[in-house]
Amino acid sequence: MPYDGLVLAAVKNELTQLLTGGRIEKIYQPAREEIHMIIHRQQQGRLRLLLNASAGLARVHLTSGTRENPAAAPLFCMVLRKHLEGGRINSIDQQGLERILVITVDARDELGRPSSKKLVCEIMGRHSNIILLDSENTILDGIRRYTHAVSRHREVLPGRPYIAPPPQNKLNPLELDEEEFFRVLLSRPLNKNITDIIQKDFEGLSPLMAGEIVYRSGLSLNTPLELCGEYELRTVWLNLRKIMKDTGAGQFRPTLVLDPKKLPLEFAAFELTRFTGFETLPGGMNSLVDHYYCRKQEEEILEREKQSLLATVRKEMSRLGKKLALQLESIDEAGEREQFRIAGDLITANIYRINKGDREAVLEDFYQPECPAVAIALDPRLSPSENAQQYFKKYNKAKSTLAAARYQAGLSASELHYFSGVENAIIMAETTGETAQIRQELASQDYLKLPPPPRGKKSKERDIPHPLVFVSSSGITILVGKNNRQNDHLTMKMARDDDIWLHTKDIPGSHVIIRASGQEPEETTLTEAASLAAYFSKARESGRVPVDYTLRKYVSKPGGAKPGYVIYTNQKTLFVDPRQDLAESLRQSGSEN
Repeated sequence: MPYDGLVLAAVKNELTQLLTGGRIEKIYQPAREEIHMIIHRQQQGRLRLLLNASAGLARVHLTSGTRENPAAAPLFCMVLRKHLEGGRINSIDQQGLERILVITVDARDELGRPSSKKLVCEIMGRHSNIILLDSENTILDGIRRYTHAVSRHREVLPGRPYIAPPPQNKLNPLELDEEEFFRVLLSRPLNKNITDIIQKDFEGLSPLMAGEIVYRSGLSLNTPLELCGEYELRTVWLNLRKIMKDTGAGQFRPTLVLDPKKLPLEFAAFELTRFTGFETLPGGMNSLVDHYYCRKQEEEILEREKQSLLATVRKEMSRLGKKLALQLESIDEAGEREQFRIAGDLITANIYRINKGDREAVLEDFYQPECPAVAIALDPRLSPSENAQQYFKKYNKAKSTLAAARYQAGLSASELHYFSGVENAIIMAETTGETAQIRQELASQDYLKLPPPPRGKKSKERDIPHPLVFVSSSGITILVGKNNRQNDHLTMKMARDDDIWLHTKDIPGSHVIIRASGQEPEETTLTEAASLAAYFSKARESGRVPVDYTLRKYVSKPGGAKPGYVIYTNQKTLFVDPRQDLAESLRQSGSEN
C-alpha cells in the first residue's frame, strides 16, 4: 500500500501543527475498525481525525468526510469516550519511520485526577490495530482483541502490558550513513533487484517510493544489483539521502497521481517523477490521503452495492428462465391438440364400427390425402361416443392451455427482458447514487425491500435523476440515461417532441436524446448518438449493433408498463459499432436538468 512510513511522517508533521493542544470533544466508531475523533483547537476550529485499522485501508489522517454512526456505540468506542473525551492532545510521535503513531492525551481519571493516556495506531496491513494505553503502558482496550492463540508474540487484551509489534529488522534510513548503506547493499545476493533491496532493508519505504528513488537514479526498477557499479550505487545513495534529509527537516512534497479518468492512482510524501504524462494533484498530505481513500472507499461501497443488486437480479433471471422453459414446454405439448380433435372426429365418423370394450380402433384418416390407417387408443370402460367426447375434452383443454401458456410465456419473456436491462444498468453504474436509483426501482416493483430510515429521519424521494451529457463533434447536445429511472425521466419529461430519440433495437440499453430543436441532425451527430446508444447497452462488446431512431413525439409509455419500457413508431435503423473512446471524448462533466 502507498501509505508508508514517509507518508505517516508527513501526516504526523501536519497533525502535530494542527492538533497539539486541541481538545477531544467527540469520539465515534462508524465502522467496526474505524474511529473518528472530533478535535477542537481555537486556531483551526473543529477537525475530524480518522483512525482505521482494517486490513486494506489502515491509515491515520484528517478527513472532511462523515459516515453514519450506529444507533448504539460499540464497546471500544465507549472505552475511548470514557478515557479520552475532554482530554487535550499533548504530543503525536512516530518512532523512526515505522508505521506506528502514538497520540498522547492529557486527560483525567474517574476521580478527576490528571491522567495521561496513549492511543497507539499500528498501520501494519492485516495486523493493524488501535490500542488505548494508560500511563503505565497497560492496555485498556484494543479495537481488535486477540490472545496468544492468535499471536505468539503478544496479547491485546485489557490489563495486559503493551508489547510493540515484532521488529522488522530494518535500518532507519534517517540515521544511515553512506558506509552502512553500501555495506547493506553489497551483502545482498547479486541477482536481487535494487528496488526490492531498498524496500525490504530500510524503514518507511513502500515499493512505490523505493521505485521512485531508483527511477530518480536513472535505473530501471528491475535492475539487478550485479549490474550496478559504484557510480550507480552512489547515485541511489544520494537520492535516498536527499529524501531522508527533507524528511528529517519536515520538508515534504505530498503528491497525488491521477489516472486518465482523473481518479486517484497513487500518492506519496514526495514528488513521483516516474509518472510522466500523468496529472498530479498537490496539497497537504492529510488532504491528499483523505481524497485517495474517500474515492477508494466509494469504489468498494459501489462494488458491494453492485454485487448485492446483481445477486438479486440474477436470482430473478434464473427463476424466470426456468419458468419460461416450462411454459414453452407446455406450449409444445399443447401444440399436439389437433391430434385430439382429429381422433374425436374419426371416432365419431366411424362410431358404428367401434364397440364398447375395444382398446384400439384402426381407422382411415380422411384428413390426409391418401387416407392412411391410424391406430387410436380407446378406453374400454367408455362407449364409442364417450371416447370421442374424451378426445374433444382433451382438445379443448389443450387449446385453453396453449392460450394461457403463450400469454404467461409472453409475460415471463418481457420480465426477463426487463431484468436484462436492469442487469446492464447495474454493470454500467459509476456512482452509489445510480445504484440507489436502481435499488429504489426494484423496491417499487416489489423485488426487494428497502431498509427503514434511521430513527428520527423521514424517508424521502431521491433527487431528480440526471442523465449523462455529451456534445457531438458538431456541437449538438446528446443526453443518455443510464438506468430505467433516468430513461423514463429523460424520455418522458426532459425530451421535447422534436428531439431525436434513439435506442438499440430489441436489446436492453439506454435511452438517448439528440437535442435537435426541430432540425434534421447531420449524419455525424446521428452516428455518434447511435454509437453512444450501442455503447450504453447490453451489446457494448459487439459490433454492427442495430439502433432505432425516431422523433420523441412518436415514443409513448403504456399505462402500467415497467420502468424504462416504451413503444415507438416511424423509426429508422442504423448499424453502428459501440465506441468507448468516442464516449470518453464527447462526455461533458456537467449534467442537464
